[in-house]
Amino acid sequence: MNYKKTQACAVAALATALGATSLSAQELTIGLSSEPTAVDPHYHDLTPNNQLGMHIYSMLATPDANLMAQPELATSWEAEDDNTWVFKLREDVKFSDGTDFDASDVIFTFCRVMNNESAIGSTGSSVVSNFESVEAPDPHTLRIKTKQVEPIMPEMLAGVPIISDSIVEHDDITFDLPNDCGVTGTWPSIDDFNVGEAAVGTGPFKLEKFSKGAEISLMRNEIYFGTQPDWETVTFVPVPSDGPRLAGLLSGDYDMIESPAARDVAQIEENEAFEYVSTPSNRVIFLQMDIGRGDSPFITTEDGSNPFQDVRVRQAISMAIDRQAIVDRIMDGLARPAYQFIPDEMFGAIPSPAPMEYNPEKAKELLAEAGYPDGFKVTFHATNDRYINDSQIAQAVAQFLTRVGIETELDAMTRSMFFSRRSGREFSFSMGGWASSEGGAASFLRQYAVTTDDARGVGGSNYGDWSDPEFDAFVLEAISTVDETKRSELLQQAEQMAVDKLGFIPLHFESTLWAFRKGVSYDGRADQFTLAYQVERATE
Repeated sequence: MNYKKTQACAVAALATALGATSLSAQELTIGLSSEPTAVDPHYHDLTPNNQLGMHIYSMLATPDANLMAQPELATSWEAEDDNTWVFKLREDVKFSDGTDFDASDVIFTFCRVMNNESAIGSTGSSVVSNFESVEAPDPHTLRIKTKQVEPIMPEMLAGVPIISDSIVEHDDITFDLPNDCGVTGTWPSIDDFNVGEAAVGTGPFKLEKFSKGAEISLMRNEIYFGTQPDWETVTFVPVPSDGPRLAGLLSGDYDMIESPAARDVAQIEENEAFEYVSTPSNRVIFLQMDIGRGDSPFITTEDGSNPFQDVRVRQAISMAIDRQAIVDRIMDGLARPAYQFIPDEMFGAIPSPAPMEYNPEKAKELLAEAGYPDGFKVTFHATNDRYINDSQIAQAVAQFLTRVGIETELDAMTRSMFFSRRSGREFSFSMGGWASSEGGAASFLRQYAVTTDDARGVGGSNYGDWSDPEFDAFVLEAISTVDETKRSELLQQAEQMAVDKLGFIPLHFESTLWAFRKGVSYDGRADQFTLAYQVERATE
């Protein structure tokens, strides 16, 4: 029996009363460059989804603007030993439906992460799959025992939004996956979240409406445990095209927009009614190749081979691409060439990586040495509505490769189609992006580059099946090493191996722009999140 449901009506009435005495209505409308695909916080580990989720849900810990884990639903944590973490939970938190938050909700969330058949990519399962047991000695204490050492558990849990166990019928909730953890009803679906029935969180806002392709409406959560945001209502409007998004800001339809085109910065600067901020990000844009299959579906060679399995071909691809030209001509200087998979200042990065050479003539020589003097044909898959200037970047990559003999046909598509097909490992050659967060270099390496191991919770996005046992050994040792100095050294070695072996090819790191009307301010974030509750308004 769910005892918390009996409190919901009374607390909801209290919330209404509190709302009646709150500040005068303040509305904020934001034009998004990329639309969330779901309200379900465990559906897809995608920046637009994650940033929407942070408005509605909370985590045990939350990343600040510099990606350091800060207490949120947990007030503190400590490692009792190498495999045991204890979290102390806040006692003053209620969900938006009025039910109390406690350890049962956290355990239910962990169970739901592992019972989400519609999920795309890793949405918390990579961390939860490492749990040997989860116990609640009391309603506000959580003890997690892991199968493998996890030295950055708080950072890992900063990516797992907590949902309420009130959204399902259940008996006592326990971390007993084979027996559905005590859940007696139906596990919530993506549709349950999108229509709002299951979108019950402890975040600063509540979901009012999620209308794909139109708008997302949020209302301030008056019983939020943290600092109340300046805005009573927030409306997100997806506007994937740069021109209409900027026009909407200038005309007053939007108070703020994501990612105005760099070429439009001068126009914003000249208008005293508007301001902008530019923030370097930790998102790397990279190329991923199908290396595991000998017979890859979108490659044509005379002998039927897969050229991506030869490191010389991968080196040739890297040398064929002029990264600085992409930064200067397509990104208008608001990006940095990438010579590794995380920015140089992040934990575990190569301190001063050698620039990746642009040398098309050498690329042709390498192709000939690898047995492809006349090149080969490949279809290159990419998004056209997800990353900054993604379609233009993909076109440039295709042109660079074609010039050295790799006849490249571009197939750019919407992100909803791309991510679904990529998760099914359909592609031979694709372009993606990843914003590393928890663990620095470990974020990309353990998610994308390590050989896929579902039991260990690594390699969930290794869609090209690159596998190198020597490399795996460095990463797996690093992510199980408690000593930070040693862990950093191991990650640097693994990062260098990834660069040398080119199982993936880095292109550039994005910088992110936000523009807004006077009277509104936003500092920007390295993770590229647009968080309405961090947008401030000028006092009158």
